[in-house]
Amino acid sequence: MNSAPQLFPNAPELRPVMGNRDLFSGLAPLVYMNHAGISPPSILVKKAVNTALLDYAKLGAGAFPHWIDQRQRLKQSLARLIGAEENELALMSNTTFGVIAVAQSLDWKVGDGVIVFDGEFPANVTPWQMAAQKYSLALTMLDGRLYLQDQEAALHQLGEVLRRGGVRLVAVSAVQFQTGFRMPLAEMASLCHQHGALLFVDAVQACGVVPIDVRSAQIDFLASGSHKWLMGTEGAGFLFASQSAFTHLGRSLSGWLSHEEPVDFLFEGAGHLRYDKPVRNELSFLEVGNVSTISFAALEAGLSALQHIGIEAIFAHVQLVHDAIESRAIELGYRSLRASQPTSRSGSLCLLPPVGKDVRLIHRGIVAQGVACAVPDGVLRFSPHWPNAVDEAEQVVLTLEHVLSL
Repeated sequence: MNSAPQLFPNAPELRPVMGNRDLFSGLAPLVYMNHAGISPPSILVKKAVNTALLDYAKLGAGAFPHWIDQRQRLKQSLARLIGAEENELALMSNTTFGVIAVAQSLDWKVGDGVIVFDGEFPANVTPWQMAAQKYSLALTMLDGRLYLQDQEAALHQLGEVLRRGGVRLVAVSAVQFQTGFRMPLAEMASLCHQHGALLFVDAVQACGVVPIDVRSAQIDFLASGSHKWLMGTEGAGFLFASQSAFTHLGRSLSGWLSHEEPVDFLFEGAGHLRYDKPVRNELSFLEVGNVSTISFAALEAGLSALQHIGIEAIFAHVQLVHDAIESRAIELGYRSLRASQPTSRSGSLCLLPPVGKDVRLIHRGIVAQGVACAVPDGVLRFSPHWPNAVDEAEQVVLTLEHVLSL
Protein backbone atom coordinates (compact mmCIF):
# COMPACT_ATOMS: atom_id res chain seq x y z
CA MET A 1 0.00 0.00 0.00
CA ASN A 2 2.67 2.51 1.00
CA SER A 3 4.42 2.15 -2.37
CA ALA A 4 1.76 4.33 -4.00
CA PRO A 5 3.01 7.71 -5.26
CA GLN A 6 2.97 10.34 -2.53
CA LEU A 7 1.74 13.68 -3.80
CA PHE A 8 3.43 15.79 -1.12
CA PRO A 9 6.51 13.87 0.10
CA ASN A 10 8.30 17.02 1.30
CA ALA A 11 5.50 18.18 3.58
CA PRO A 12 5.31 15.90 6.65
CA GLU A 13 2.64 18.15 8.14
CA LEU A 14 0.33 17.00 5.32
CA ARG A 15 0.67 13.29 6.02
CA PRO A 16 -2.63 11.77 7.13
CA VAL A 17 -2.83 10.50 10.69
CA MET A 18 -5.52 8.10 11.85
CA GLY A 19 -8.09 9.77 14.09
CA ASN A 20 -6.85 13.28 13.31
CA ARG A 21 -8.83 15.78 11.22
CA ASP A 22 -6.16 18.49 10.98
CA LEU A 23 -6.15 18.04 7.19
CA PHE A 24 -9.80 19.17 7.10
CA SER A 25 -9.43 22.75 8.21
CA GLY A 26 -12.63 24.73 7.87
CA LEU A 27 -14.93 21.73 8.29
CA ALA A 28 -17.92 23.14 10.18
CA PRO A 29 -19.59 20.17 11.90
CA LEU A 30 -18.18 19.30 15.29
CA VAL A 31 -18.28 15.63 14.28
CA TYR A 32 -18.43 14.61 10.62
CA MET A 33 -19.83 11.12 10.11
CA ASN A 34 -21.33 11.27 6.62
CA HIS A 35 -18.53 9.84 4.47
CA ALA A 36 -21.02 7.35 3.01
CA GLY A 37 -22.72 10.43 1.52
CA ILE A 38 -20.00 12.88 0.50
CA SER A 39 -16.54 13.22 2.04
CA PRO A 40 -15.33 16.79 2.55
CA PRO A 41 -12.13 17.57 0.62
CA SER A 42 -8.93 17.43 2.65
CA ILE A 43 -6.08 19.90 2.29
CA LEU A 44 -4.41 17.23 0.14
CA VAL A 45 -7.37 17.24 -2.25
CA LYS A 46 -7.58 21.04 -2.33
CA LYS A 47 -3.86 21.29 -3.10
CA ALA A 48 -4.10 18.73 -5.89
CA VAL A 49 -7.05 20.55 -7.44
CA ASN A 50 -5.24 23.87 -7.17
CA THR A 51 -2.14 22.37 -8.79
CA ALA A 52 -4.17 21.22 -11.77
CA LEU A 53 -5.93 24.55 -12.12
CA LEU A 54 -2.67 26.48 -11.92
CA ASP A 55 -1.10 24.22 -14.52
CA TYR A 56 -3.93 24.88 -16.96
CA ALA A 57 -3.94 28.58 -16.06
CA LYS A 58 -0.24 28.74 -16.93
CA LEU A 59 -0.06 26.47 -19.97
CA GLY A 60 -3.59 26.14 -21.28
CA ALA A 61 -3.70 23.23 -23.74
CA GLY A 62 -0.01 22.64 -23.01
CA ALA A 63 -1.01 21.16 -19.64
CA PHE A 64 -3.09 18.40 -21.25
CA PRO A 65 -0.25 15.86 -21.70
CA HIS A 66 0.78 16.22 -18.03
CA TRP A 67 -2.66 15.20 -16.83
CA ILE A 68 -3.01 12.34 -19.31
CA ASP A 69 0.01 10.86 -17.53
CA GLN A 70 -1.65 11.51 -14.16
CA ARG A 71 -4.66 9.44 -15.18
CA GLN A 72 -2.45 6.45 -15.96
CA ARG A 73 -0.81 6.78 -12.55
CA LEU A 74 -4.24 6.99 -10.94
CA LYS A 75 -5.37 3.80 -12.67
CA GLN A 76 -2.32 2.00 -11.31
CA SER A 77 -3.25 3.07 -7.77
CA LEU A 78 -6.90 2.08 -8.23
CA ALA A 79 -5.84 -1.29 -9.60
CA ARG A 80 -3.72 -1.91 -6.49
CA LEU A 81 -6.67 -0.90 -4.31
CA ILE A 82 -8.91 -3.69 -5.63
CA GLY A 83 -6.31 -6.28 -6.65
CA ALA A 84 -6.71 -5.78 -10.41
CA GLU A 85 -4.48 -5.05 -13.40
CA GLU A 86 -4.27 -1.53 -14.79
CA ASN A 87 -5.60 -2.57 -18.22
CA GLU A 88 -8.73 -3.98 -16.54
CA LEU A 89 -9.83 -0.49 -15.46
CA ALA A 90 -11.45 2.46 -17.17
CA LEU A 91 -11.87 5.88 -15.59
CA MET A 92 -15.50 7.00 -15.35
CA SER A 93 -17.32 10.17 -14.36
CA ASN A 94 -19.20 8.35 -11.57
CA THR A 95 -20.49 4.97 -10.41
CA THR A 96 -23.71 5.27 -12.37
CA PHE A 97 -21.97 5.65 -15.72
CA GLY A 98 -19.97 2.53 -14.91
CA VAL A 99 -23.23 0.65 -14.37
CA ILE A 100 -24.73 2.10 -17.56
CA ALA A 101 -21.60 1.25 -19.56
CA VAL A 102 -21.95 -2.45 -18.77
CA ALA A 103 -25.75 -2.49 -18.98
CA GLN A 104 -25.63 -0.98 -22.48
CA SER A 105 -22.52 -2.79 -23.76
CA LEU A 106 -23.02 -6.41 -22.74
CA ASP A 107 -23.77 -8.77 -25.65
CA TRP A 108 -27.31 -9.48 -24.51
CA LYS A 109 -29.65 -11.97 -26.12
CA VAL A 110 -33.43 -11.59 -26.01
CA GLY A 111 -34.74 -13.26 -22.88
CA ASP A 112 -31.47 -13.12 -20.93
CA GLY A 113 -32.12 -12.86 -17.21
CA VAL A 114 -30.90 -10.10 -14.90
CA ILE A 115 -31.21 -10.25 -11.12
CA VAL A 116 -31.31 -7.08 -9.01
CA PHE A 117 -32.23 -6.58 -5.35
CA ASP A 118 -35.00 -4.73 -3.58
CA GLY A 119 -33.45 -2.26 -1.13
CA GLU A 120 -30.55 -1.35 -3.42
CA PHE A 121 -29.62 2.24 -4.21
CA PRO A 122 -31.33 3.10 -7.54
CA ALA A 123 -27.98 3.61 -9.29
CA ASN A 124 -27.66 -0.18 -9.42
CA VAL A 125 -31.27 -0.84 -10.41
CA THR A 126 -32.39 1.79 -12.93
CA PRO A 127 -29.72 1.04 -15.60
CA TRP A 128 -30.66 -2.65 -15.54
CA GLN A 129 -34.33 -1.78 -15.83
CA MET A 130 -33.54 0.36 -18.87
CA ALA A 131 -31.44 -2.41 -20.41
CA ALA A 132 -34.25 -4.89 -19.78
CA GLN A 133 -36.68 -2.67 -21.69
CA LYS A 134 -34.27 -2.02 -24.56
CA TYR A 135 -32.98 -5.57 -25.06
CA SER A 136 -36.09 -7.54 -23.95
CA LEU A 137 -34.44 -9.03 -20.88
CA ALA A 138 -36.12 -10.87 -18.02
CA LEU A 139 -35.60 -8.77 -14.88
CA THR A 140 -36.00 -10.45 -11.49
CA MET A 141 -35.94 -8.50 -8.22
CA LEU A 142 -35.04 -10.48 -5.10
CA ASP A 143 -35.26 -9.25 -1.52
CA GLY A 144 -31.86 -7.79 -0.68
CA ARG A 145 -32.88 -7.12 2.91
CA LEU A 146 -33.11 -10.87 3.52
CA TYR A 147 -29.30 -11.06 3.62
CA LEU A 148 -29.21 -9.09 6.86
CA GLN A 149 -31.85 -11.32 8.42
CA ASP A 150 -30.72 -14.74 7.16
CA GLN A 151 -27.74 -14.82 4.81
CA GLU A 152 -27.91 -18.59 4.29
CA ALA A 153 -31.55 -18.42 3.25
CA ALA A 154 -30.88 -15.46 0.96
CA LEU A 155 -28.02 -17.26 -0.81
CA HIS A 156 -30.22 -20.35 -1.16
CA GLN A 157 -32.91 -18.19 -2.79
CA LEU A 158 -30.36 -16.73 -5.22
CA GLY A 159 -29.08 -20.22 -6.03
CA GLU A 160 -32.59 -21.47 -6.73
CA VAL A 161 -33.25 -18.69 -9.24
CA LEU A 162 -29.88 -19.27 -10.91
CA ARG A 163 -30.53 -23.02 -11.15
CA ARG A 164 -33.60 -22.39 -13.28
CA GLY A 165 -31.21 -21.17 -15.98
CA GLY A 166 -31.15 -18.20 -18.30
CA VAL A 167 -29.68 -15.64 -15.88
CA ARG A 168 -26.91 -13.67 -17.57
CA LEU A 169 -25.98 -11.23 -14.81
CA VAL A 170 -26.53 -10.52 -11.12
CA ALA A 171 -26.12 -6.88 -10.01
CA VAL A 172 -25.51 -6.16 -6.33
CA SER A 173 -24.03 -3.46 -4.13
CA ALA A 174 -20.99 -4.46 -2.08
CA VAL A 175 -22.56 -2.64 0.90
CA GLN A 176 -26.24 -1.88 1.30
CA PHE A 177 -26.66 1.87 1.65
CA GLN A 178 -29.47 1.89 4.20
CA THR A 179 -28.25 -0.88 6.52
CA GLY A 180 -24.46 -0.93 6.11
CA PHE A 181 -24.62 -4.69 5.49
CA ARG A 182 -21.65 -6.04 3.53
CA MET A 183 -22.87 -8.56 0.98
CA PRO A 184 -21.22 -11.99 0.60
CA LEU A 185 -19.67 -11.22 -2.78
CA ALA A 186 -17.42 -14.28 -3.04
CA GLU A 187 -20.31 -16.63 -2.28
CA MET A 188 -22.56 -14.80 -4.75
CA ALA A 189 -19.87 -14.90 -7.44
CA SER A 190 -19.41 -18.63 -6.91
CA LEU A 191 -23.13 -19.24 -7.35
CA CYS A 192 -23.21 -17.04 -10.45
CA HIS A 193 -20.30 -18.81 -12.10
CA GLN A 194 -21.71 -22.26 -11.33
CA HIS A 195 -24.71 -21.34 -13.46
CA GLY A 196 -23.04 -19.31 -16.21
CA ALA A 197 -23.91 -15.83 -14.89
CA LEU A 198 -21.72 -12.77 -14.36
CA LEU A 199 -21.52 -10.73 -11.14
CA PHE A 200 -21.64 -6.93 -11.28
CA VAL A 201 -20.76 -5.06 -8.07
CA ASP A 202 -21.57 -1.45 -7.22
CA ALA A 203 -18.75 -0.77 -4.75
CA VAL A 204 -19.25 2.92 -4.03
CA GLN A 205 -20.20 2.17 -0.41
CA ALA A 206 -17.16 -0.08 0.03
CA CYS A 207 -14.10 1.14 -1.88
CA GLY A 208 -11.90 3.13 0.47
CA VAL A 209 -13.09 1.62 3.75
CA VAL A 210 -13.75 -2.10 3.16
CA PRO A 211 -10.95 -4.32 1.81
CA ILE A 212 -11.83 -5.57 -1.68
CA ASP A 213 -9.96 -8.08 -3.83
CA VAL A 214 -11.66 -8.72 -7.14
CA ARG A 215 -9.52 -11.80 -7.78
CA SER A 216 -10.22 -13.67 -4.56
CA ALA A 217 -13.92 -12.71 -4.71
CA GLN A 218 -14.09 -13.64 -8.44
CA ILE A 219 -15.92 -10.40 -9.28
CA ASP A 220 -16.59 -9.88 -13.00
CA PHE A 221 -17.48 -6.17 -13.05
CA LEU A 222 -17.10 -3.50 -10.38
CA ALA A 223 -17.89 0.22 -10.43
CA SER A 224 -17.21 2.95 -7.89
CA GLY A 225 -17.20 6.71 -7.54
CA SER A 226 -14.73 8.99 -5.81
CA HIS A 227 -16.76 11.31 -3.60
CA LYS A 228 -17.57 8.94 -0.74
CA TRP A 229 -15.06 6.63 0.96
CA LEU A 230 -12.34 7.33 -1.62
CA MET A 231 -12.43 10.94 -0.36
CA GLY A 232 -12.08 12.67 -3.70
CA THR A 233 -14.72 14.95 -5.22
CA GLU A 234 -17.81 14.39 -7.31
CA GLY A 235 -17.22 13.81 -11.01
CA ALA A 236 -14.79 10.87 -11.00
CA GLY A 237 -14.99 7.11 -10.68
CA PHE A 238 -13.83 3.90 -12.29
CA LEU A 239 -15.02 0.61 -13.77
CA PHE A 240 -13.33 -2.79 -13.53
CA ALA A 241 -13.92 -5.72 -15.86
CA SER A 242 -12.08 -9.00 -15.52
CA GLN A 243 -10.34 -10.15 -18.67
CA SER A 244 -12.90 -12.88 -19.26
CA ALA A 245 -15.87 -10.58 -18.58
CA PHE A 246 -14.44 -7.94 -20.92
CA THR A 247 -14.88 -10.27 -23.88
CA HIS A 248 -18.65 -9.93 -23.49
CA LEU A 249 -18.67 -6.16 -24.03
CA GLY A 250 -19.58 -4.58 -27.35
CA ARG A 251 -18.22 -1.20 -28.48
CA SER A 252 -21.45 0.74 -28.95
CA LEU A 253 -20.43 3.38 -26.37
CA SER A 254 -17.17 4.27 -28.12
CA GLY A 255 -16.13 7.89 -28.64
CA TRP A 256 -13.25 9.73 -30.27
CA LEU A 257 -10.80 8.87 -27.48
CA SER A 258 -11.70 5.18 -27.72
CA HIS A 259 -9.51 4.63 -30.78
CA GLU A 260 -5.90 3.55 -30.82
CA GLU A 261 -3.63 6.64 -30.99
CA PRO A 262 -6.65 8.94 -30.81
CA VAL A 263 -4.84 12.28 -30.37
CA ASP A 264 -1.88 12.03 -32.75
CA PHE A 265 -3.71 14.08 -35.41
CA LEU A 266 -3.59 17.00 -32.95
CA PHE A 267 0.17 16.87 -32.45
CA GLU A 268 1.86 14.92 -35.28
CA GLY A 269 1.12 17.07 -38.32
CA ALA A 270 -0.95 16.37 -41.43
CA GLY A 271 -2.13 12.96 -42.52
CA HIS A 272 -3.12 11.54 -39.14
CA LEU A 273 -6.82 12.43 -39.14
CA ARG A 274 -8.52 9.09 -39.79
CA TYR A 275 -11.86 7.56 -38.86
CA ASP A 276 -10.95 3.93 -39.45
CA LYS A 277 -8.58 3.39 -36.54
CA PRO A 278 -9.59 0.39 -34.46
CA VAL A 279 -11.19 0.85 -31.09
CA ARG A 280 -8.81 -0.20 -28.31
CA ASN A 281 -9.13 -3.81 -27.22
CA GLU A 282 -9.15 -3.01 -23.51
CA LEU A 283 -11.65 -1.46 -21.11
CA SER A 284 -10.23 2.02 -21.58
CA PHE A 285 -12.24 2.23 -24.81
CA LEU A 286 -15.01 3.45 -22.47
CA GLU A 287 -12.94 6.58 -21.76
CA VAL A 288 -14.80 8.14 -24.64
CA GLY A 289 -14.00 11.85 -24.43
CA ASN A 290 -12.63 14.66 -22.31
CA VAL A 291 -13.27 14.27 -18.60
CA SER A 292 -12.77 16.31 -15.44
CA THR A 293 -9.02 16.61 -14.88
CA ILE A 294 -9.80 18.35 -11.60
CA SER A 295 -11.86 15.44 -10.31
CA PHE A 296 -9.22 12.86 -11.17
CA ALA A 297 -6.52 14.97 -9.51
CA ALA A 298 -8.73 15.10 -6.42
CA LEU A 299 -9.28 11.33 -6.50
CA GLU A 300 -5.57 10.61 -6.62
CA ALA A 301 -5.00 12.87 -3.62
CA GLY A 302 -7.79 11.25 -1.60
CA LEU A 303 -6.54 7.81 -2.56
CA SER A 304 -2.97 8.64 -1.57
CA ALA A 305 -4.11 9.25 2.01
CA LEU A 306 -6.00 5.96 2.13
CA GLN A 307 -3.04 4.00 0.80
CA HIS A 308 -0.65 5.72 3.19
CA ILE A 309 -2.72 4.56 6.17
CA GLY A 310 -3.95 1.24 4.71
CA ILE A 311 -7.51 0.08 4.08
CA GLU A 312 -7.35 -2.77 6.61
CA ALA A 313 -6.24 -0.36 9.33
CA ILE A 314 -8.95 2.12 8.39
CA PHE A 315 -11.63 -0.57 8.50
CA ALA A 316 -10.49 -1.70 11.97
CA HIS A 317 -10.45 1.91 13.21
CA VAL A 318 -13.95 2.59 11.92
CA GLN A 319 -15.24 -0.51 13.72
CA LEU A 320 -13.86 0.85 16.99
CA VAL A 321 -15.86 4.04 16.44
CA HIS A 322 -18.97 1.99 15.68
CA ASP A 323 -18.42 -0.14 18.79
CA ALA A 324 -18.26 2.97 20.96
CA ILE A 325 -21.54 4.33 19.56
CA GLU A 326 -23.61 1.19 19.11
CA SER A 327 -23.75 -0.22 22.65
CA ARG A 328 -24.65 3.15 24.18
CA ALA A 329 -27.23 3.86 21.48
CA ILE A 330 -28.95 0.55 22.18
CA GLU A 331 -29.10 1.45 25.88
CA LEU A 332 -30.94 4.63 24.86
CA GLY A 333 -33.54 2.64 22.93
CA TYR A 334 -32.14 2.86 19.41
CA ARG A 335 -32.17 -0.33 17.34
CA SER A 336 -28.98 -1.26 15.51
CA LEU A 337 -28.97 -2.76 12.02
CA ARG A 338 -25.28 -3.62 12.25
CA ALA A 339 -24.47 -7.17 11.22
CA SER A 340 -23.62 -9.59 14.01
CA GLN A 341 -20.79 -11.10 11.96
CA PRO A 342 -17.73 -8.81 11.58
CA THR A 343 -17.21 -10.02 8.00
CA SER A 344 -20.61 -8.52 7.10
CA ARG A 345 -19.86 -5.09 8.55
CA SER A 346 -18.87 -1.97 6.64
CA GLY A 347 -18.07 1.68 7.22
CA SER A 348 -21.67 2.56 8.09
CA LEU A 349 -23.46 2.10 11.39
CA CYS A 350 -27.21 2.29 10.82
CA LEU A 351 -29.73 2.83 13.62
CA LEU A 352 -33.50 2.93 13.85
CA PRO A 353 -34.92 5.47 16.32
CA PRO A 354 -36.73 4.34 19.46
CA VAL A 355 -40.31 3.24 18.86
CA GLY A 356 -42.64 6.21 18.44
CA LYS A 357 -39.87 8.69 17.56
CA ASP A 358 -39.88 10.51 14.21
CA VAL A 359 -36.57 9.80 12.47
CA ARG A 360 -36.75 13.10 10.57
CA LEU A 361 -37.00 15.13 13.77
CA ILE A 362 -34.25 13.05 15.36
CA HIS A 363 -31.99 13.69 12.38
CA ARG A 364 -32.62 17.42 12.38
CA GLY A 365 -31.81 17.55 16.07
CA ILE A 366 -28.57 15.61 15.58
CA VAL A 367 -27.41 17.91 12.79
CA ALA A 368 -28.36 20.98 14.85
CA GLN A 369 -26.06 19.69 17.59
CA GLY A 370 -23.12 19.69 15.19
CA VAL A 371 -23.02 16.00 14.21
CA ALA A 372 -23.17 15.34 10.46
CA CYS A 373 -24.90 12.08 9.56
CA ALA A 374 -27.50 10.92 7.03
CA VAL A 375 -31.02 9.51 7.09
CA PRO A 376 -31.38 7.32 3.95
CA ASP A 377 -34.68 5.47 3.65
CA GLY A 378 -35.66 6.40 7.21
CA VAL A 379 -32.51 5.07 8.90
CA LEU A 380 -29.93 7.06 10.88
CA ARG A 381 -26.57 6.38 9.24
CA PHE A 382 -23.25 7.23 10.88
CA SER A 383 -20.28 6.75 8.59
CA PRO A 384 -16.94 7.75 10.15
CA HIS A 385 -13.61 7.46 8.32
CA TRP A 386 -9.92 7.68 9.16
CA PRO A 387 -10.04 11.35 10.31
CA ASN A 388 -12.61 10.56 13.02
CA ALA A 389 -11.19 10.05 16.50
CA VAL A 390 -12.69 7.22 18.53
CA ASP A 391 -13.56 9.65 21.33
CA GLU A 392 -15.86 11.53 18.92
CA ALA A 393 -18.29 8.70 19.62
CA GLU A 394 -18.93 10.27 23.03
CA GLN A 395 -20.28 13.43 21.39
CA VAL A 396 -22.47 11.34 19.08
CA VAL A 397 -23.93 9.42 22.03
CA LEU A 398 -24.60 12.62 23.98
CA THR A 399 -26.39 13.99 20.92
CA LEU A 400 -28.43 10.82 20.47
CA GLU A 401 -29.55 11.15 24.08
CA HIS A 402 -30.27 14.88 23.83
CA VAL A 403 -32.54 14.61 20.78
CA LEU A 404 -34.83 12.15 22.54
CA SER A 405 -36.02 14.97 24.73
CA LEU A 406 -36.97 17.24 21.82
